[in-house]
This record gives sequence, C-alpha cells and structure tokens, in this order.
Amino acid sequence: MRFAIIQRRKWFFLLSGSITLAGLIVMLLFGLNLGTDFKSGSQVEIVLNQPYNSVAVRNVFTKVGLPIGPTGITAAGTNNAMAVVRLSYPITNLQEGKLNTAIKAAFPKALVPPGYSTVDPIIAQEQSQTAVWAVLVASLFIVIYVAIRFEFRFALAGIVALLHDAFIVISVFALLRIVVDLPFIAAVLTIVGYSINDTIVIFDRIRENLKNAKIKTLHDLETLVDNSLWQTMARSINTVLTVLFAATTLYFFGGDPIHNFCFALLVGLVSGAYSSIFIASPIWVAWRGRSLARQSKRPAQA
Repeated sequence: MRFAIIQRRKWFFLLSGSITLAGLIVMLLFGLNLGTDFKSGSQVEIVLNQPYNSVAVRNVFTKVGLPIGPTGITAAGTNNAMAVVRLSYPITNLQEGKLNTAIKAAFPKALVPPGYSTVDPIIAQEQSQTAVWAVLVASLFIVIYVAIRFEFRFALAGIVALLHDAFIVISVFALLRIVVDLPFIAAVLTIVGYSINDTIVIFDRIRENLKNAKIKTLHDLETLVDNSLWQTMARSINTVLTVLFAATTLYFFGGDPIHNFCFALLVGLVSGAYSSIFIASPIWVAWRGRSLARQSKRPAQA
C-alpha cells in the first residue's frame, strides 16, 4: 500500500519536532539519570538471593552512615533478588568493610562482599567529555564521508536524521529515569552507525534514479524521491525487523548488565528506521527544491 511520503513531509517534520520539543522539556525538567560513569559516586550491587524490600536495604546503609537518595535503589536479577544501590558520593574501604558486615547480618543469604564500583569526580568529568567527543567525532566523519560519496546536502540531511535519533533515545531515557552510563553511549554510537547505513542506501537509490531523470519542477523531484523510497522500503523494513528480533531477544534473555543497552538499541532502531525514510530524504528534497526554484527563476529574470 503506497502513499506519497515526500508530499506529506511537513506532517513528518511536525511529528518529529513535537517529539523533540517534548524531549527537550523532559530534559529541562528532569535532566538525565546519570550513572556513576558520568557522576562521581559509588554503585553497590548486592546479590541477596532472597526477596527483599527497599526499606530493609535502606536501613542497612543508614546504620553504617551511608544515606541513600530517594531513587537510589533498583531491583535486578532473577525474581528481583539483587539490589543495585547508587550513592551520590564515593565510599572508602573502611565503609565497605562495615557495610559488608551489616549486609550479612541483615540478609544471611547475601553474597558478601557485593560488587563495588566507585568513580571520582575528576574521572567522571573526563568520561563525560570523552563520551560527548566520541559522538561528535563520529558524526563529523560521517558528514565528511557522505559529502565526498554523495553531496553536501545529503550529508547535512543525514546528520540531522542522526541527531534526531540520538535525541529521541536520550529523551526516552530522561522520561523513564533510566540510568545513563557508558553502555548507553555505546548504544547511541551503534544506533548512529545503523541509521546512517540505512540512510545511505536510500540516498544511493535517489542518486541512481537522478542519473536518468530530467528534473524540471519540484513535483518531478518529489515523485522521483518517493519512487526511490518505495523501491528501498522492503529492504529497510526487513533489515530493521531482523535487527529488532536480535535486540529484543537480548533484552529479555541477555541479563541485567546489558538490559539498558538493549533497550536503547530498541528505541534507536525504530527511530533510525523512521528518520531514514521520513526525515533524511524529505529534508534533502526541501533543500534541493529551493535550489531548483532559484534556478527556474533565473531565465525569467534575464
């Protein structure tokens, strides 16, 4: 069932703009739930091997002088038999020893010592800067490659779609208060790579169709790009479904360490497939259409 995608591009721009605006509002109101990778502090992973409630875990930490924030305890593991506690401050070796004793007294079945990970403020700041630079450098090289391989307009349209995908994932994590850590950055870079790959396939088909076409009006350009999109539609859908099946399986059966990573992939894959079809190519058409309009006016002025 085919329909005109490019002619309805304003509706797709409006949809993406609304999602982006909502994400921006969420970011400003709630911010990101940064993990210890990007915020100084400690994370304690306690395998309790028994059902528990957060009040009991909080009392254990309070007794040894380690207060926990309102959202500092997360249930994990099979049957929620594991508690992940995040503290907004680093803990010392002496405090770890006291905590081990208190945990064993309150939860006899618990594995002691629990898993500790502590990040100092300087390291957290360096990792935050490194993560931002990783995304920016990857985006820069993508722009350079697409500009050389195709044209500059294709490159900018592709990078707008990439930023759209990354922001959608960030907004979802901010709204759901999911922890943002280094695996999240790895997921964003994976999404960027997947999205640009799908976008380049579509751009390549547009370029091939342009070789044998005589484009005189904006309608001609819209028709050509629409045909190109539908020629690659089956490939785009089949590809994203295949990757989604794998990511969904990992999400449910891959275990807690990669749970958030897989969730970010799921959101990003859907957003990437959407932006490759409904954002990147329509942006290129809008930009190329302006150049086409300027060229058509020149003979009349002469």
